[in-house]
Amino acid sequence: MKTIALVTGVAGGIGYATAEKLLAANFAVVGMDIAPELPRSLNGDFLYVAGDLSKSADRERFVKTAISSFGKIDILVNVAGVAPRIRADLLRMTEESYDFVMNINTKGTLFLTQLVANEMIKTKSGQKAIVNISSMSAYTSSVTRGEYCISKAGVSMITALFADRLAEYGIAVNEIRPGIIATGMTEKVKEKYNALIDGGLLPIKRWGTPDDVACAVLALVNGSLPYVTGQSIDVDGGFHIQRL
Repeated sequence: MKTIALVTGVAGGIGYATAEKLLAANFAVVGMDIAPELPRSLNGDFLYVAGDLSKSADRERFVKTAISSFGKIDILVNVAGVAPRIRADLLRMTEESYDFVMNINTKGTLFLTQLVANEMIKTKSGQKAIVNISSMSAYTSSVTRGEYCISKAGVSMITALFADRLAEYGIAVNEIRPGIIATGMTEKVKEKYNALIDGGLLPIKRWGTPDDVACAVLALVNGSLPYVTGQSIDVDGGFHIQRL
């Protein structure tokens, strides 16, 4: 039987690339995003569920669809995330913006992981893994999008907590921290990041791609790293290296 993977944020750059990578490796994938229909097709054993990660009913429907279609869940990749609709100085950040970002990035991720973990525990056989896509913003201050940084720091703790709690069931839980990745989220600040990269911000002097992140996801879920859990992997061109 195929390995069954759930991927959120599947309509976007990293989510789509992750689903594509897993399908190419002969996984079956159930993807969720807020779009009524997936804007691009995916080849392979793929099922799409339209839903809002911040809503408990949509999270439950996503999981129930996977179970009813495939009978189990082996892999969860939490990709879905949003940036603030308006970048505002920390001193002017609104509660509305905070709630919008946190409800998807942190609360939605937390409770979907809880829901899926309980299903994974029911199936004792097979490789089980959860991968959370956070960000370099989990540890990097950006005072014009504080709610995003806080939300991603929360994802890091979600990773640590579930890695600790689920280890006894053989479920590995790890985190990937992407750096400057060419997606729709970064399109609005392309010129800013072009200048920073040209100025030497990154040891690897280029933008990251969604496929760079998807490659790391595959390594964490295909059994290649059986003794790794609670780990954060920086896919950031070396941004995290402290340099003089």
